[in-house]
Amino acid sequence: MGEAKSNFFLVREEILPEAIKKTIRVKEMLKRGEARTINEAVEKMDLSRSAYYKYKDFVFPFYEASQDKIITLTFLLEHKKGVLSNVLNTISAESGSVLTINQGIPLQGVANATISIETVNLSIDLEALLDKLRMVDGVKRLEVLGQA
Repeated sequence: MGEAKSNFFLVREEILPEAIKKTIRVKEMLKRGEARTINEAVEKMDLSRSAYYKYKDFVFPFYEASQDKIITLTFLLEHKKGVLSNVLNTISAESGSVLTINQGIPLQGVANATISIETVNLSIDLEALLDKLRMVDGVKRLEVLGQA
């Protein structure tokens, strides 16, 4: 019998149990050098070592899960000159590689667009890129549709 296939879910942080949230924070502390050892990090977060080891290989921030992947983003864009171009330039400026673009016909001053990007060469983490894209003038909404 083969190994069971793992399913992945995108879950908002606020519904996670405290032990899982703390495990993520411990991993981030270790990665950023805010703690030198696992013992030091779990003590700072008031988390047991056993809880950390129980969850550490199963939880990670969204941007870490999306590294070296293809991410599909859906946008609601204002129908005005240069908005889509500015979105594409923002992706390009951070070394994202645009694979597909699909834009619908503008209706009532807005248009839907779907863009798939390869994240392998991103110069910043995906969360930071998403924040930059949300700040582009004319971007009304941005959601992650999926990842492969």
